[in-house]
Formats: sequence, C-alpha cells, structure tokens
Amino acid sequence: MPPRKIIIDTDPGQDDAVAILLALASPDEIEVLGITAVAGNVPLALTAKNARIVCELAARPDVPVFAGRDRPMGRALVTAEHVHGETGLNGPDLPDPSMPLQDRHGVDYIIDTLRREPAGTITLCPLGPLTNIATAFEKAPDIIPRVQEIILMGGAYFAVGNITPAAEFNIYVDPQAADIVFKSGVPITVMPLDVTHQALVTRARNDAFRALGTPVGTAVAQMTDFFERFDKAKYGSEGAPLHDPCVTAYLIRPDLFSGRHINVEVETGSELTLGMTVADWWGVTDRPANALFIGHVDADGFFDLLTDRLARL
Repeated sequence: MPPRKIIIDTDPGQDDAVAILLALASPDEIEVLGITAVAGNVPLALTAKNARIVCELAARPDVPVFAGRDRPMGRALVTAEHVHGETGLNGPDLPDPSMPLQDRHGVDYIIDTLRREPAGTITLCPLGPLTNIATAFEKAPDIIPRVQEIILMGGAYFAVGNITPAAEFNIYVDPQAADIVFKSGVPITVMPLDVTHQALVTRARNDAFRALGTPVGTAVAQMTDFFERFDKAKYGSEGAPLHDPCVTAYLIRPDLFSGRHINVEVETGSELTLGMTVADWWGVTDRPANALFIGHVDADGFFDLLTDRLARL
C-alpha cells in the first residue's frame, strides 16, 4: 500500500513538533507533501519558523513550509504562550532554521495541491486553528470534494474545554473556520481532548525519549519537560497530554483508536460557549453524522509507536 499523501497544517507548539517528527519518521505510511503554518499557539512568524526548525531537527529540509493566515477569519487572534512559552517551542535550545520559507501563501499551496493531485488522494491534517483550511474552502470550493479526509486535533465532549470552560483552544481561536470545515461534507476524523488527555507523557515515557540518546529524542524530552508543567499544575495529571501526535499516530496505527460516527456542531454565536464542539455522542438529535469522533486510545501502544519511530530519526 503506498504511503498516504498529507498536508500538515500547524501552529507549532511542542506537541505539534512531535506530531511532525512522527510523520517524517514514518515514510512507509505517510508522505508529507508540505507543511502550512497558521497563527495559533504563537503568532504566524513564530509558527512558520518553528515548523522549519522541526524539519531541520528531523534532517528533512526538503519538506516545503508555507506561511498561511496570520489571524482568524472573524475575530482577534488568541495565543497560548502561557502553555508553550514565548517561542512556542520552549524547552530545547534549537538553532534558527537555515531552510527557506516558501514564497507561496499556505492557502494557495493547499488549493494548488488539491487541484493538481488526483481527487481523493490528499489528506489534510490540521493540528491548530482551522483558518487556513476554511479559507481555502471558501476561496476554492471546487477543492472540497477532492479532499480524501481531514484528520484534525480539536474540540472536546466529555473534557469540555481547556481555554474556556466550554471550548478547546484550536476551535476557540477560530470557531468560524471550524464551523465551515465541519459543514463542508469532507470525511472528518476528530482527535478531541477526550482522547488526547489519555496520551500522557509520564516520567517513564519521557525517560524513554531521552534514552534514545539522539538529538531528536533529547529535544522531544526537553519539549515535554517544559510543556508538562502547565498541565500538571492545571489538571494534577501525571504529565502533559500529547495532543497533536494523535493525528499522525492515527494515520499509522488506526487500530490504536476507537470512536463513534456522530454529528458535531460548532458554537459561533454565544459569548459564553463560543468555540464549543457540540458533539452528539449519545445520538439524541436527528442531525446527520459528519465526523468520526475518537473517544479512546491505547496509550501504551501509542507511546511504543512514538518512541520506536522517533528512534529512526
């Protein structure tokens, strides 16, 4: 079976970085055509820089990185330096990238790639706010039926919210974009907080990254060392949840995950619950299913996969 062709849309972020590394370490299953950066965890200038830092850490400067939208579609940008640090990649001391940022806009790259490649062969993997994807769909609606699948990290049901009492960060930053994507008709698989909070970097799991003894293993251990301080203080958990690597792990080992095909709507009007993903997990409405909403991950299998693949870089 040929590798799955993907575009990673991202706002790195330590967990985004690990997701990118996992994808680049898995060429038999995943072909990363390009990476588009979006404003989210930190502003666009930093997310575009961080994506290139991660590519160079993986010794893959050949992967093109494009800068996309620098703000949400209809509101001011909300960022998360309080979680990820002022650079977005606090923890390791990584050099500035030498590989260039591509001249083309990230949204145009998404459009052009979906038009160029055979229909149904490109999977979009958004790890941050959905601004770039929604903008591409609005600018070029002809590409929507050409998308094979969208596998995204965002939203929550049982876990409710992490940036407000009702909303997960990626959806909250640009709820208008999320609404467009969830209503697009493209097959969608969602990695919500409900599943990512099961993928905790415990001390033993982080020690396994560090024990790889490679620049990648050391950097990942340092990223999660930094990243975990926020979640341990907030949730009293054993470590930081690795949200975004769930997306790339699903591409490699979908058997590690389980969920339900349900209806998911995004709240765009209420000040109180803006950005909430209203997930009909119990099937109490007659709204048609529009997403596979993941509810469980085999955490041990996930970390075994992650450690094994990172060792290859």
